[in-house]
This record gives sequence, structure tokens and C-alpha cells, in this order.
Amino acid sequence: AGGRKECSAVIERTPLLHYRLSTSVNESDQRSPPVGQKLSTFFGVVIPTLLSMFSVVVFLRIGFVVGQSGLYQAIAMFLVAYFIICMTVLSVCAISTNGALDAGGAYYMISRALGPEFGGSIGIMFFFANVCGSALYVLGLVEAIVATFGVAEDGTVGSPHQVLPSGYWWSLLYATAIALLCLLVCLVGAHIYAKATFIIFLLVMFVLCTIFISFFAVRPRTIILPSSSTPNPNGTGPGFPTSANFTGFKLDTLLGNLGADYTVDYTTGTMMTFATVFAVMFNGCTGIMAGSNMSGDLKNPSYSIPRGTITAVIFTFIIYNLLSVLVACSCDRVLLQRDYSFLRDINIWKPFVTIGVYSSTLSAAMSNLIGASRILYALARDDLFGKVLSPAKKTSHSGNPWVSVLISWFLVQLVLFSGKLNTIASIVTIFFLLVYAAVDLACLALEWASAPNFRPTFRYFTWHTCVLGIVGCAVMMFLINAIYASASIAFMLLLLLLIHYLSPTSSWGYISQALIFHQVRKYLLMLDVRKDHVKFWRPQVLLMVSNPRSSVGLITFINDIKKSGLYVLGHVQLGDLNTLPSDPLQSQYDSWLSLVDHLNIKAFVNLTLADSVRHGVQHLLFISGLGGMRPNTLVLGFYDDCLPNDKLVDPSLQDYGEFGDGKVLGPQEYVAIIADAMKMLKNVVLARYFNNFDRAQVLSPPSSSPGKGAVYVDVWPVNLLRPDSCSYVDTCSLFLLQLACILNMVRAWRKATLRLFLCVEEGRSVRGSEEKLGQLLKELRIKARIYPVPWDQQVALHWQRQGKWGKNFPSNTMRLSDDYLSAVNKLILDQARPPPAVRFLYLPRPPADTRRYAAYLHQLELLTQDLGPTLLIHGVTPVITTDL
Repeated sequence: AGGRKECSAVIERTPLLHYRLSTSVNESDQRSPPVGQKLSTFFGVVIPTLLSMFSVVVFLRIGFVVGQSGLYQAIAMFLVAYFIICMTVLSVCAISTNGALDAGGAYYMISRALGPEFGGSIGIMFFFANVCGSALYVLGLVEAIVATFGVAEDGTVGSPHQVLPSGYWWSLLYATAIALLCLLVCLVGAHIYAKATFIIFLLVMFVLCTIFISFFAVRPRTIILPSSSTPNPNGTGPGFPTSANFTGFKLDTLLGNLGADYTVDYTTGTMMTFATVFAVMFNGCTGIMAGSNMSGDLKNPSYSIPRGTITAVIFTFIIYNLLSVLVACSCDRVLLQRDYSFLRDINIWKPFVTIGVYSSTLSAAMSNLIGASRILYALARDDLFGKVLSPAKKTSHSGNPWVSVLISWFLVQLVLFSGKLNTIASIVTIFFLLVYAAVDLACLALEWASAPNFRPTFRYFTWHTCVLGIVGCAVMMFLINAIYASASIAFMLLLLLLIHYLSPTSSWGYISQALIFHQVRKYLLMLDVRKDHVKFWRPQVLLMVSNPRSSVGLITFINDIKKSGLYVLGHVQLGDLNTLPSDPLQSQYDSWLSLVDHLNIKAFVNLTLADSVRHGVQHLLFISGLGGMRPNTLVLGFYDDCLPNDKLVDPSLQDYGEFGDGKVLGPQEYVAIIADAMKMLKNVVLARYFNNFDRAQVLSPPSSSPGKGAVYVDVWPVNLLRPDSCSYVDTCSLFLLQLACILNMVRAWRKATLRLFLCVEEGRSVRGSEEKLGQLLKELRIKARIYPVPWDQQVALHWQRQGKWGKNFPSNTMRLSDDYLSAVNKLILDQARPPPAVRFLYLPRPPADTRRYAAYLHQLELLTQDLGPTLLIHGVTPVITTDL
């Protein structure tokens, strides 16, 4: 006993120990940088997020937003945009504080929360968004450099510092040089990247300070508008001034800038609206994931990501709104609408703003490049795409994924060949929004699933904030560009399907399983058996399987007659748990579930350990299902001497047991199982000759056969073991009709023809019986052909034998001769021209006297001899109605 306890204790400790060892050994070559080189909250989250959210919008688009929409609508836009962002930030904070984070940022959070399908598809889109975003910022920096230092394409030189050649290939050369600079910084590693961004952060903060000081220090002045803002460079066109005023703080200026005044954008020539201005402004708010992307390089991601991201969001919101108010108070409307770089003209020293634009753009380019490389590295480690991404797993001694950095840089370089990214910019923003919506969805799913292990330390969120974040992101996506939004969603769904069918099974867990469990539990509680009605009855089947290798035909056939009902595969293993070290069934479940997957059926598996098959079946009938979803029909294979036939020829499916030597139950116990089920008010079905049943072959007979390819299902709804009872409307006969009708409703069996055989004796009106049965079928909405069958000879043979034995036997113990049963068997065979795919026969109750169980089984065997696939059916409850 002591040894057994020690063994079980080791087993209980093993999974966690194994997990720790496998994590440290197998992933040693993939681990993140050593703890001493990891980043703090300020360097790893606050700075990258601040710089990504500012980018160039803070310097070049504040005036555009206020000039077009006015101060009121500008502040409203920022409130709406930051409301959407904050909802997503709350979800990011919740997920990031719910467990240990690794490299991959948003991808890692989404994939571990929603499973590999959503994670992989969103991860790929987030990767491409970062790649294109990096290229976008590089080209933006090139345009800023050429605008300041470039020679005009016509060769004119406006100032002595304009020395750089212009043109497509020159711009590509400058962009390639900048991308190489970003590559070198990212190849060195996250540590040097953090130092570089810190220097850039200091520059940007210094420039912002000079801008705020300039509003107070610079005197009112007149500013010459850029020539591109007027259709006529000489300014002779009406309504297009060549200059505008920086008025300083004046009430009249503020009042003139309060309302909206949408006009034509001088850089694109398109008329602005609330939606277009909002879309441009929102581009400056899509950098909230920059800190999350560094999750693998942070000392404590769960601590740093929430605090750093919230700090950056609050800071940028204050700066944007302060700048909007200052601009509205000191710059007239024409200046804001016709000169987007006016901050440079009103600064105490003009180059400051230029430095700010250059440094923030360079930082955003590096942030997107290193973010893309981390996402690619995480995707490669998870093996969602097989060997395609395996090179991206390689890291340096410090843990920097240098191959991922190179691949990301190469893709950035390819995007740079486009020269302009005006169209790509919109879809990049949509990709980012889609990722934000996915993060909100992940948090919402975890919250709705009520999983006990979802207990983030950050609690300032609810499912309402998640829903608001999803709706806000979706509205913004379609507001920016409905076509791109639809295309990106379709692309994500395509990736999701590819990963679902191609990737191996994940060990991360699937949120879908938690959600399904949560909802199914609620609906099962609502499924009240007291509200059951015969109109909505459906078969809920427990199929007892002794050896699945020889039961494939029966398993697939019963799957056809369940009619979307519960389907349980039951199996009894003989044994006593007291004499065993552990439950032997636990190791068999995976094999049974693999069988279900292999056969492509919709069934559950329920295994039990018992001292006898009869007791095991009783257990399963008592415990299978929950609430109102319990088996109401027991299906058993027939008790005969047919040799089992192995139907699982696939060599990969060898875990379903071997054929035993002989039966594990006798005929007495077999019939007792039938009687037990009927006592428990379960319908009973006995299936014979299904060991060689092949549905595909049965439903596609050769056209040269007598029926010319037709498929028939024969129904004999009379108790053939009781020739004195010819009722076709009792509960059992109607149950036969219902099951046959259900089979005929299945798509694969829809073309099969039901043949209903009407047994009549001489002296009874054949026409009247046929019309009566036809009217019944019409009321039951069952389409079948009726075939009258005279069976006077068989009935006479029965009564002759009864006369010899005497008339003293009660009707329920009436003896049947082998001659009578053989004659009825021959009658059934003679009527089957051409032979049917399957037969439905009436199964009478077992005799009350248990001593007659063997004789009862012998009668059933003679009755069904050589009939082919046959179901003997006994129904105990009403299952069919003529009412609406």
C-alpha cells in the first residue's frame, strides 16, 4: 500500500515537473535575453509607445485637424479616438496580467487566449502591418529630408542647403540607407534599440518644449504660405491668399477656430469631411502596441505593459489636446488649413521642428521593424506554418532573433520600391485596428467563458469595455475605407481556415472550448424534461460497442439515424478497480476520440469499468448524458456466431484493441440487458449483419443490378412472433416507421425508397387494410410504398404447432416452432426483390420468465437468418404525432 501511494504521488507531481524540465531543456536555444539585459517599464514600454503614438502627427497634422474641424470637433475626435484606444488598452492590460508573457506581444496574447487559428492569422496581419508601417515611416522621413535639403526636380535651388538630388531612384537610395541604419540598430539588439529610442525621446521632448514655449515667446507675425497650397503660384487666383497670420493669443482667433470649416486639402485636392479628418488624426493614435511588442525583452511584462501603456496614452492625450487649444487660440484658420508645417515657422528656431520630425519618424520606423521581427520570431517558435518559418527561430547569444530581423528588413526594403505608400497607409491602419479588435475579442472571450484561471491582477475592465472596443475598432475600420476593411477581414478568415486545417494540434488551449462549455452548461440547465413534447422527439442513441474494429459499419449507420440527436458510443471493460493500480480507461479515451474523428461522425464516447457487461450497460444507461439530454434508445449488436471483420485497415489506427477469443457474455445475460433497458423505458434496437456493412457501397449499387441502381429500405411493422396480433398502430410499430422515416430524411439516404409490407390473412379486406394504412402514412407525412403480403400459410403452420402443444399457454409465453420461424424468414426473403439496403423489423419484448431467454434469442436468430443488414426495433414511448 505504501508503495502504491508513493507511486501515485510521483505521478501527480510528474506533469508539472515534466513541464518545467521540457521548458528549460527543449527551448534553451529559443529563450529571451538574460535577465540582466532586459528592459524596464520606462525604456521598454513608455518610450516606444510614446514615440509610436506621436510619430509625425504631433508635428505635421495638429493644425490640419483643428483647421478643418474646429476646436470643438477636434477635441471630440480625440475623445472618441482615445475612448476606442483606452478600451483596447484595458483589454491589453487584463490579458498581460493574467500570466507570464513571452516574445510576440499582441500575437502572443491573442494566440494564447483564443487559440492558434486566431493567433496565427492575427499574428501574420500584425507582422505585415509592422513591416509596411516601418516602410511608411522611412518614406515619410525621406520626403521630409528631400523637402528640406532636396533640389527641386526642375533643377531650381531655393536655398543654399538644398544640395541633395531628387527623383525616384535617389529617394529609394535615401530610404535604403535609412532602413539599413534601422537594421543595424535592431541587429545589435533590444538594449541598443532602447538606448537609441531614449536619445530620440529626449530630442522629441525637447522639441515639444520649444513648441510650447514658442506660443508664448514668439510675437505675432505673417507667414508666407507654401506655393503648393494655392492653385496659382503668383497668388492672383481669387480666394487663395499667399500669406496667413500667427496672431498670438487672441479671443477673436479662438472664436474663429471653434466651429468646423471643412475645405479642400491642399496636398491631395480632395474635399475633407469629419470622417476623412478623423481617419488622418487616428493614424497618430495607433501605436499602443509598441510596448507590448517588446514583451520578450522586458524584465516583468505583466507589470510593465499595463503601467507603461497607460502612462503613454494619458501623456499623449494631454499633449494632443493642449496643442489643439494653443493652436486654436493663436493661429488663424487660413494658416491652419494651408500650411501643415506652420509649427516650424512659428518656432523660436525653425530647425527644432525639423529635428523633431526626423527623430520621431526614425524612431517609429525602428519600433515597427523590431516589432515585426519579434512577431515573426514568435510565429516561428510556435510552428504554426511548419518548416517555412523555421530559420526565423535562430537567435544570437544574447537572445536577439537576428534572422527574423533580417527577414523583416528585407520585406521593408521590398515595400520601399513602391515609392509612395498613400494607399498602403490606410490598410496598415486597418490592420492595426483589426489587431486591437482581436485583443478586445480575446479579453471578451476569456471574460465570458468564466474560466477559473482567468484572474488578471488588472481588474479595471469589464465585458462592456471589450464590446465597446470591438465596436469602436470596427466602425473606425469601415470609416477609413470600407473596401480595405472588408478585404482585411476576409484575408484574416482565410488565414484562420488555413491554420485550422494545416497546423498541428496546439497545447495552449482553445477559448472556443471554454465558451462552448459555458454556454452548453447554461442551455442544459434550461433543457427541462418536463417540457418535452412528442412533436420534438428525436433519437438519442447509446450504441454499445464491444470491439470498434469490427463495428465501423454499424457505427456509421447509427450516425445516420440519430437526426441531430445525442449519439454516445458506449464500451464496457471488465475489471475491478480495487485490484488495479489505476483506471485503465483513462488511457483509452484518446484512441476512441481518434476513432470518432477518423470515421467523421458526431458522437461522444462513454467508457465504464464493471464486473459484468450487464452491470456496465446499466451504469451507462443511468449516467450517460446530462439533464434533458440523455440516451432514450439503446442499440446492441446481435448475439450470433458471425465472425468479426476488421474494418480499420488504416495502419495509423492500431490502438483500438484486438479481437478477443470468444464472447464475454452469455445469451442469458444478453437478453437480460434488453429486458433491463425496457424496464428503464429505453427503446431497444438490435443490429444484425452490420459487420460487413459499407454505406458507400450500399448507396451506390451497380446499375446492372435488378433494381437498376435503386436503393430500398424495407419496413415490417408487425410483430412477426405474434401472428395473432396484426396491429400496425401500436407504439412499437409507429416507432419503426419513425426511425425508417428519419433514415430517409438523411441526405445520403434521401433517394432510398421505403417499402412497407402489410401482412394480411384470408378473410380480411386487403383493400381496406391497405387504404387504412395509406391514410395513416399520409397523416404522418411519411412517403412509402405499401405491399400487401398474404401469410395464411405461415399463420396456419403456427396454429397447427400450437394445437399439438395445447392451448394452455398464456399468450405472452406462446411457443413458436422452428418451422414457423423459418417460414416467416423465407417469406421476408421472397418479398425482397430487389434486396433492400437495410430492413426494419418489430422486436417483441423478452419473456417474463427468465428461463425462456435462450429460446427467445433463438427465435430472433431464426427470424433474421440471412436477411442481410437488419434492425430489430422495440419502442416503448410515443414518438410520432399527426398534430401540427
